[in-house]
Amino acid sequence: MTVKELSVANYRNIEKINITPSESVNVIYGENAQGKTNLLESIWLFTGCKSFRSKRDRELVRFDASYAKNEMTFFAKGREQSAVIFIDKKRTAMKNGVTLRSPAELIGEFYAVIFSPSHLSLVKDGPVFRRKFLDTALCEIKPYYAKALAKYTHTLFQRNALLKDIQFHSELYDTLDAWDDKLSSYGAAVISERIKYTALLSEFSAKIYDGLSGGKEKMSVEYTDNAKVYSDDPYEIKDFLLNRLRETRRDDIYNKITSIGPHRDDLDIKIDGLSARSFGSQGQQRSSALSLKLSESEIIKEITGDEPVILLDDVMSELDLTRQDYILNNISGRQVFITCCDPNTVLRLCEGKTFHIKNGGVI
Repeated sequence: MTVKELSVANYRNIEKINITPSESVNVIYGENAQGKTNLLESIWLFTGCKSFRSKRDRELVRFDASYAKNEMTFFAKGREQSAVIFIDKKRTAMKNGVTLRSPAELIGEFYAVIFSPSHLSLVKDGPVFRRKFLDTALCEIKPYYAKALAKYTHTLFQRNALLKDIQFHSELYDTLDAWDDKLSSYGAAVISERIKYTALLSEFSAKIYDGLSGGKEKMSVEYTDNAKVYSDDPYEIKDFLLNRLRETRRDDIYNKITSIGPHRDDLDIKIDGLSARSFGSQGQQRSSALSLKLSESEIIKEITGDEPVILLDDVMSELDLTRQDYILNNISGRQVFITCCDPNTVLRLCEGKTFHIKNGGVI
């Protein structure tokens, strides 16, 4: 899978950029705040996922423009294809000249993996960031997971609203059985896929971290669910989850919130048996986060058969030469976009195409 041509207009600080990238390494360099990360982000949006930096689409439009328009020609599934993303108050998308009902319909058409400094939150911060990582990764390769997650989130919202209302309307108590049945069904689908994905994540990240650390340390990843489910079978999980919801019902009514389910789960990331979040050094946390993201690309290849495009934002500056060398060797044979201030940090080991970004343009 490769980007053949990219056109970006009025996107964040970018007024107009047109590039024809290399099918191997592409180095996007320049001073800070010139638009390097914005260019990577514009590529990421073609996965059908939301921005990894903004919640509001309007923030993606250049300050003096009424809209942004990104166009990409890419090779996927044995043929050349095209996609367009138009952003004003919201995002709309086209693929091969056909308007899509939602940009989310691009999911599964173009695969990419991005790593930026903000992804250190995967290891350093709370469970919400690790759940989001799992959900984003799974949605990209399994569209039905996105549907199950959306249904779970909606049902959870409804159940929580009901828990708040029961104290005023006791007759609503009898409706909890129906909501618990739905919530456990959707929750089981989410937990099952997360557990299976985490098994692959643990396998690949252990190998990658071993390479990054020179075999000096071991990394492990385990899915921890607060319902204490010991199966990846969705039917078994549903029965177990339903029983746990019934067991905690009284407390849930008292606290007015659902205490059991995948919305409370986490990833337990360890280095040599110790929590990377609590005991890992900054270097260990960075290597752990990078291992997770590079593992994501390996899983995409394993499940879909496609090599995803790799987007690395300001990764090299924080790594020593040994780790830089390992990463560049690990991603060889794939199309890669790397942002940095000094292109020589990348080009000393491999040939590639360079793009100098200044004031939102290529010079």
